[in-house]
Amino acid sequence: MSVKFATLASGSSGNSIFVGTEKTKILIDAGLSGKKVEEALKDLNLSGKDIDAIFVTHEHIDHVDGIGVLSRRYDIPVYATEGTWLQMPSKVGCIKEKNQKLIYSDENCIFNDLCIHPFDIPHDAAQPVGFTVSAGDAKIAVATDIGHVTRTILDNIKDCSSILLESNHDVEMLKNGSYPYPLKQRVLGKNGHLSNDAAGKLLACIMSDKLKYAFLGHLSKENNTPELAYETVSFILKEYGIEIGTYFKLFTAPRYGVKNPVTV
Repeated sequence: MSVKFATLASGSSGNSIFVGTEKTKILIDAGLSGKKVEEALKDLNLSGKDIDAIFVTHEHIDHVDGIGVLSRRYDIPVYATEGTWLQMPSKVGCIKEKNQKLIYSDENCIFNDLCIHPFDIPHDAAQPVGFTVSAGDAKIAVATDIGHVTRTILDNIKDCSSILLESNHDVEMLKNGSYPYPLKQRVLGKNGHLSNDAAGKLLACIMSDKLKYAFLGHLSKENNTPELAYETVSFILKEYGIEIGTYFKLFTAPRYGVKNPVTV
């Protein structure tokens, strides 16, 4: 069974990921307007009516902005942890009770032919999770908004076929940049965001024969560039003897729009 994977948006201005088979199509987060989500889906020859469910990592607006609109417009069920639901309603508006679905960390959620597995991540949100999505031999991991690498993260994202991994900032750019000091401390903190260096080392740590594609995502507009993120991570991978190009491919996820959709 093949699984299609694409980022619709990735960054502080909005995040949304598409994962789908012939039978089932889901979004992980919809952190931009419903209209923009629909525009991005057109690049995959899809629309909101094709989406069977939305799974939510956490309640921050850049991950939930369009969830309410899409759910109401197309009667889409929304899956989130209890802590996320408690913090999210005011941000997404009214969602039908029948479409408010609970997920539990470290418990599989079987949805048609997909197995969606939420796992705990360290981030300054109520009850945030990352996800793996499996179907047949394919396993896709979404690991963004993670302040530091934990054993739980490592255990869940190993042996994946494709991964969206946070590569939020360059540490020196952040330290010397225009962010106020408290915000710099938040980003650098244990519940903040993962740096380019940390992303490279984590990717090297989980590298296996199964991993075909890695996307560097949630890049900061102010404290990173796609070129710098790619260069830093690829340099670290080469230090570990990992070649990029033929068997394994590395991409940076664009801030908005579909680029380099893959099938695993």
